[in-house]
Amino acid sequence: MRSLTSSPGPVDLAEQYAYPSESPSQGTWLRANMVAALDGAAQRDERSGGLGNEADRRLFLLLRGLADAVIVGAGTVRAEGYGPVRPVPEWGPVRDGRPPVPPLVIVSRSLGLDFEAPVFTEARVPTIVLTCADADPERLREARGHAEVIVAGKRALDFGVAFRALAAMGHRRLLCEGGPAVLGQIAAAGLLDELCLTLSPMLLGGDALRILDGPSVPDPAAWTLAHALTDDDFLFLRYTRATR
Repeated sequence: MRSLTSSPGPVDLAEQYAYPSESPSQGTWLRANMVAALDGAAQRDERSGGLGNEADRRLFLLLRGLADAVIVGAGTVRAEGYGPVRPVPEWGPVRDGRPPVPPLVIVSRSLGLDFEAPVFTEARVPTIVLTCADADPERLREARGHAEVIVAGKRALDFGVAFRALAAMGHRRLLCEGGPAVLGQIAAAGLLDELCLTLSPMLLGGDALRILDGPSVPDPAAWTLAHALTDDDFLFLRYTRATR
């Protein structure tokens, strides 16, 4: 074992969290950004927002700015009160040569979405909806009237197909913000390249979800610690897959 030491001054977060210059074979790099308490709870009062601090909030915004598209499950959109991604001055040059904001990619098999909500009506770039072919035809037609739609898979969502479609649209640097069910499916499919995990200095107990809520991950040990940062007793961990 060895001691975890910190540099005397603040780090350049945009440099620390830059995407790789080359994407994997399927054309995308998928990063997840999640927060958990010391006992693994990924929610406080059924939301993740109560677990972070100001530094976690700044990192949340920066990771959005670095991404080409932000993937999130419909349940998280409803629970966390998601609106469209909005630009922030702190992004500086990280979006040079790209649209002012990344689009949200909302994962919904049932398409139980409010298409009159700001996440659709106030988006600076069109929101994308990811669904499957067995979705209700009427809801599918409505979705196509309010968003770009990717149909991937028949009964179950095929994230591999979806990510290739996003890459074809120019969205190669992907960010997943959960929730645990969506991230669990992505991880189990072997499609997660990087995990940014904020470890919050809290013990919550109870039956809160973990950051993954899905099938078992077939290769759970193939991860490498890229860096560990700290702020006010919070720990900011970045892991990447050791193999592809």
